Amino acid sequence: MKIELPMQDPLIDDEAYLAKLKQELRQWMKAQEKGPTLMDKWASKTQAKMNSYIPTKVHVAITVAIQQMVKAVLFGSQFTNQKPLRDKGLIYRELMAKKKMKAYRQVATIEGGVTGAGGLLMGMADFPLFFSIKMKMLFELAAVYGYDTKDYKERLYLLYIFQLAFSSKEESTRVYHKILRWESIMDSLPMDINEFDWYTFQQQYRDYLDIAKLAQLIPVVGAFVGVVVNYRLIGKLADTAKQAFRYRLLQGKDFK
Repeated sequence: MKIELPMQDPLIDDEAYLAKLKQELRQWMKAQEKGPTLMDKWASKTQAKMNSYIPTKVHVAITVAIQQMVKAVLFGSQFTNQKPLRDKGLIYRELMAKKKMKAYRQVATIEGGVTGAGGLLMGMADFPLFFSIKMKMLFELAAVYGYDTKDYKERLYLLYIFQLAFSSKEESTRVYHKILRWESIMDSLPMDINEFDWYTFQQQYRDYLDIAKLAQLIPVVGAFVGVVVNYRLIGKLADTAKQAFRYRLLQGKDFK
């Protein structure tokens, strides 16, 4: 069920809208609890088979690129310049988030088409570029929903959202339960962010890259594939982030 934002002052939360939002959130949560389907299992085996055909140097390049990007998220400051919105209603946040997601979907679609048209070398460049676009979107959405990513624990939360969207069903279920308990476990997180398991993160993300994304490396058809797949993947991440932030706001004390 797709929720339409009410036509009223976005600073005043509408009870009917909140009721529909909670219903959509419950449906999303129910889907997260389901085990892998036969299609999921088939896709996983097929992806593993396709990955075996990809040259080792390509896998190594992807792994290194993801590792560098994860470290940039954890240690860098280029993503953390967004000031969190304060004292805004959820409807206002939803309006802002909707605009952000639309803008990033457009950027990701264009980027996928351009890099896909360039064959193998440009296709390889797509992996770090697309990763960066997705992470920037997450940081901006965090600010819209009122969370300060200067706190490294909030950056870890974004990486968990990323894992939830782009992991195997088994791994995403494990991460999902961390998301549910985030407010209780964040205070117990170690102060040393070097302890983040970036290896599992990059491995899951690399393995998640489906056949269509790998097909972006193929000359001629790569441009079309890049447009379609980037559009779909950025949408999946945006929806996952939206639901994760909705859950957190509705469950936590930060909700205004």
